[in-house]
Amino acid sequence: MPTIVQAALLGIVQGLTEFLPVSSSAHLILARAFFGWDSDRFGLAFDIACHLGTLMAVAIYFWREIAAMAASLPRLFSPLQDRDARLVWLIAVGTIPAVVAGLLFKHRIEDHLRTPAVAAAMLALGAVGFFVAERSGSKTRTDQSLTLPEAFLIGCAQALALVPGVSRSGATITVALLLGLRRADSARFIFLLAIPAILGAAASEAPKLLRAGIGADGATLFLIGIATSAIVGYIAVRWFIRYLANHSLTVFAWYRLALAAAVAVWILRG
Repeated sequence: MPTIVQAALLGIVQGLTEFLPVSSSAHLILARAFFGWDSDRFGLAFDIACHLGTLMAVAIYFWREIAAMAASLPRLFSPLQDRDARLVWLIAVGTIPAVVAGLLFKHRIEDHLRTPAVAAAMLALGAVGFFVAERSGSKTRTDQSLTLPEAFLIGCAQALALVPGVSRSGATITVALLLGLRRADSARFIFLLAIPAILGAAASEAPKLLRAGIGADGATLFLIGIATSAIVGYIAVRWFIRYLANHSLTVFAWYRLALAAAVAVWILRG
């Protein structure tokens, strides 16, 4: 299969799975393992490039909210904070755990946990979390009722997504539902919370890419991955928010369990 087709397919996988609660990192790792694609050419750096595409997707979808938060920055320390200024604080506090975890554990996770076995185990564990979340929590609160400690707790769930198979959206929405947030409000907050985390991950890898260089062929593959993940990611985030308004996470839980079982069988059969 031509490498440009591989890049496009991986970009599609990233765009779909970054926002759906099924773990984009797990799917990228599994796709490379199943099909034997070049893990050097399509390794962590390519994953980060695809993350830039999904960052573009969520930024375009939420551009009004982002613009409103930017306009509220002069009011951050005002005693009469408005809704947008408060949302900035919630996202800032919620981002702290991911920053700390990235600085302390990022390289260990990259070196030891980016494997199909770990991805499968975390996919299954996340599915159990979905079942628990769907059976707990009131699911009546709006995101405006979130407190700073609760935002920090959701941020801790986001930090766990450094481990392949956990899923950023899956872990954070599980905690948000357990806290009683409505599904659509949970999705809106966790996607906004993902923006600085994705941007930070891309920024942390940028120096390595600049030092190593990617060449003309590599740049083409990266651009294909970014473009496809951006287009598919926009469609996915728009659909998922609408879906969650009237549906549960159960279908994603069963999908994660089925995929984890398939990976376990594949590993056992060598």
